[in-house]
Amino acid sequence: MAKWLQLLQLSPPLNTRNATKPVVDSRLLSTFQERALIPMLNRFLKFLSGTKSAKGPLIVDAREQGIDFNRLSRNAIKVVESLQKAGYAAYIVGGGVRDLLLKLKPKDFDVATNATPEQVKQVFRSAMIIGRRFRIVHVRFGREIIEVTTFRAHHEEASNAKEAKQSAQGVLLLDNVYGDIHSDAMRRDFSVNALYLDPLSGQIHDFTNGLQDLQNRVLRIIGEPTARYREDPVRMLRAVRFAAKLGFGLEAKTEAPIRSLANLLDHIPSARLFEEVLKLMLGGSATACLQLLRDYELLRHLFPGTAESLQGDDSFNHKFVDLVALNTDKRIRSDQRVTPAFIFGAFLWLPLVASMRKLQADSQVSSSDAMQRASAHIVGQQLARTALPKRFLIPMREIWALQLRLPKRDGDKAAQLIEHPRFRAAYDFLLLREDAGEDLAGLGNWWTQYQLQGEEERIAMVAKLQAPSAKRKPRRRRPKARSPAPDA
Repeated sequence: MAKWLQLLQLSPPLNTRNATKPVVDSRLLSTFQERALIPMLNRFLKFLSGTKSAKGPLIVDAREQGIDFNRLSRNAIKVVESLQKAGYAAYIVGGGVRDLLLKLKPKDFDVATNATPEQVKQVFRSAMIIGRRFRIVHVRFGREIIEVTTFRAHHEEASNAKEAKQSAQGVLLLDNVYGDIHSDAMRRDFSVNALYLDPLSGQIHDFTNGLQDLQNRVLRIIGEPTARYREDPVRMLRAVRFAAKLGFGLEAKTEAPIRSLANLLDHIPSARLFEEVLKLMLGGSATACLQLLRDYELLRHLFPGTAESLQGDDSFNHKFVDLVALNTDKRIRSDQRVTPAFIFGAFLWLPLVASMRKLQADSQVSSSDAMQRASAHIVGQQLARTALPKRFLIPMREIWALQLRLPKRDGDKAAQLIEHPRFRAAYDFLLLREDAGEDLAGLGNWWTQYQLQGEEERIAMVAKLQAPSAKRKPRRRRPKARSPAPDA
């Protein structure tokens, strides 16, 4: 041990970001060479360096690549700086780096480090460790949350079932095997999401040719595609979302297995799929996402009833769903609010109406009864695929119910409807139906005008709806039967 300490004259503490090569005494080095211990020394140096890997990354200057450091989150830089001061390696990684390189506005910034979640929490006392399948740390700065993850290794390197676990279908149920920066890059989903930015040195580390894929506008999964999709089938949805958002094409090998593996989504927890649907529909690229979901036969694993309604040639069905996505994109891009209740209500409207028609044809029930029974069936079918919390489920059903009430405007009904808390959403829903080609006899325009009028004008509009009663025809009386003449 004394010779090792003499051999390695390191200046403490060792910072993995700015690690310097140990100073080696030449006389001792000759002795070690004679004893053929150089390989052992190299392994020891690799261990000390922490982030050194067998295959080094491409390292480029971030500013030369067009990164505007003024657009970086100050809090993300603070997290990286604090971790590095504590002796850990730390980088900004993922979508934030990718979007800055593409001159897009990053949604958030994530940090990757060789510190374990517990060690991160020691650096940031107010941090919170969350997740079970994939443990991460949330470091909160007011309303901003910086997500910190520990470098991952391959799940096959797990030492016990508490670190990694797979289902019978190969889906990773636990994934908490820690590694170095190189293994972490290999575990990420797509090459363009595996770029590591050190904001202090101003360098980008690229292990997977992500910079080249960004330049070529290609989305390429890291590793063997089928194996990576089996590990986490949600990666197929992420491929669709990133391709739609960035306008990238899928690399041929990345694209090839998606249709044949789409059924693996049926094994994903419904709560997780609900979150993925929101990302697909509320990211400003719902139109492109919808088209890709249909092209890759993924839609039926998210909205089975909707996918079935789109199998035929009914132009209204196709146009209605397309308009739902298009209008959602317009609202998102103009910073208008879109609720999951409206999105799910619109996507489930087609199977709901089909179910109602069948019930009315088979059972001769009223429209309201048919809707109640059909909604129970459609909602149950959907909940088997994606979760839908009550805070969205109840408003969705109210929007549906109002579609039956909006045509009934006589008396005080119109005045009562316009005060309903879901009226505005139901009105927008009504306009979508008309825009898609449903003939509602000008109902949408009537409600548009009604909202613009004062109280007296509204009363007059309702009065015009009441057709004058037709003149009653005189009732013909039956002639009284003559009683038989009395006997003479």
